[in-house]
Parts: sequence; C-alpha cells; structure tokens
Amino acid sequence: MYNSNSSSLTPIFFILNGVPGLEEAHTWISFPFCSMYLIAVLGNSGLLYLIHHEESLHRPMYYFLALLSFTDVALCTTTVPNMLCIFWFNLKEITFNACLVQMFFVHMLTGMESGVLMLMALDRYVAICYPLRYTTILTNSVIAKAGFITFLRGVMLIIPFTLLSKRLPYCHGNIIPHTYCDHMSVAKVSCGNVKVNAIYGLMVALLIGVFDICCISVSYTMILRAVVSLSSADARHKAFSTCTSHICAIVITYVPAFFTFFTHRFGGNTIPHHIHIIVANLYLLLPPTMNPIVYGVKTKQIREGVIKILFGEKSVLA
Repeated sequence: MYNSNSSSLTPIFFILNGVPGLEEAHTWISFPFCSMYLIAVLGNSGLLYLIHHEESLHRPMYYFLALLSFTDVALCTTTVPNMLCIFWFNLKEITFNACLVQMFFVHMLTGMESGVLMLMALDRYVAICYPLRYTTILTNSVIAKAGFITFLRGVMLIIPFTLLSKRLPYCHGNIIPHTYCDHMSVAKVSCGNVKVNAIYGLMVALLIGVFDICCISVSYTMILRAVVSLSSADARHKAFSTCTSHICAIVITYVPAFFTFFTHRFGGNTIPHHIHIIVANLYLLLPPTMNPIVYGVKTKQIREGVIKILFGEKSVLA
C-alpha cells in the first residue's frame, strides 16, 4: 500500500469514501448528481455550439461566456465520472499521482471560473460605461490575452498545491472521506505538519477569490453609478438588465464556494461531515448546471439563437 523512502511514506493509492455516513444512500444520491452533470454537459456544449454558429453572438460578452462554458464542462468532468464510479460500482481506489492530478485540475479550474466571472464583470463595465468604444477596447486579441492570463494565473498558483501535498508523509492511512481529491482533504490524511498547506491555501484564496470579488465589486459600483446617472428609466432598466445573468452566475458560484472554504478551515464539528461533502460537490456542479439555464432564460440573443437553430429564421421573425 505504501512506497517508502527515508523521509516519507507515500501511499500507492488513496481510497475515496464517497459521502461518509450515507454509504447506503449512495445510489440515490448519485441520480441528482448524474442528472445535473448531463444538464451541465449538454447545456454548456449547446452554448458553445450556438456561440460558434451564430454570427450575432460573435461579441466580447459571448466570447467570455463561451470561455465560462468550456471551463464549467471541464470542471464537472474532472470529478463527476469518478464520483459516479464510487456510487455505482464501489470503485473507490485512486492512485496517488492520479489524485494529485485531479486535485490540480479541480483547483485550477475553479480559479479559472472565478477569473472568467471577473472578466465578465469588466466586460459589463466597458459595455455600459464606454458603449461607443466597447468593441475597440475589447478586441479579439485583448480577450484572448485576458483568457490566457487567467489560465496562467490558475496554473502557477495551483501547482504548489500538488508539490506541497506530495512532500507530506501519509502514515495515518489512505482513506479520504470525500468524493474527489481536494487539497485540504488530502492534507488532513497526512501525519505531517500541514500548516504550510493551510497557509498557502489561504493565500491562494486571497489572491484568486478575494481579488476577483474586489474587481467585480468595483466594476458593479462603477456600473451602478453610470446606470443611475441615465435620465431615462427605460434606459436604466435596459442597461442593468444586461447584468442580471452575470449577477446570478456570481451568486451561484460564490455562495457554495465560501461555504466550502470556511467549513474546511473553521467548521470544526459544528457541521455534519456529509453536509460539507454534499455542498462541496454542489459547489462544482451547481454553476455548470445553472449557468446555461440562467443565460438561456435571461439573454434574448441566446433565446433567439436557439429558436433560429431549432425552428428556422421565420420563427425568430414571428
């Protein structure tokens, strides 16, 4: 079970226990998660196809939405298939290196998702505060560079997670009470000093989560000032209505994220562990599931694009 050397004990594999305390209900728990995964993959894939197919959606806002959809599909695919194998087939083993790879992609993609939401807030700020210069400021080149920098930020900040976890000795066993390999869940299995892991995890949360939320808050403060200064009530309503989908996406993403982050570090025994695990999975599944629904319902151009593809041009004009 272990590879040993002079300085540490490294398990050959970990055992992911699923949702502790609810083992008998694993099959039932799997159905809503499987349904959400299918909706997420189909919905976001549909959005990607629609944005690629419809020329009217070849605008900065929809390019950022396409980046969010791609990130969401990758994020839930990183964890859900493995989770369903645990629930349906009792396949709980994951090799040590595969666990570290999964940990890297889970945290990198959640950081990427947060960064894209921040970019979308900046997009709304430019669109509302500088409408005449919108397409000249947010060119395809600028969008590509912003997306790459967001991706690079996630990669550079998350790589140390895997290195810090790899150096730890795991002499307390190899059972992780979770459905996927999360940084602190893996660190808590170790018998070594995980203070560095906890401090670095907090630093990453500040550098990604808090920074992105501050940028989003500043963007919406400027948007609110610009909208309030408009003389027409109809213009104010129209300007702010373009932000409602994005605000919904922010709430759906950050509420479970903060719950998961703080319960991991400060929850102690006050919150049942199975509640924490379920919310941690919803944190990864809820945004990918809800984002295409929210944008499909709230965004007129996307609704029209779907109708056009399904029923033809005449249905849109009617």
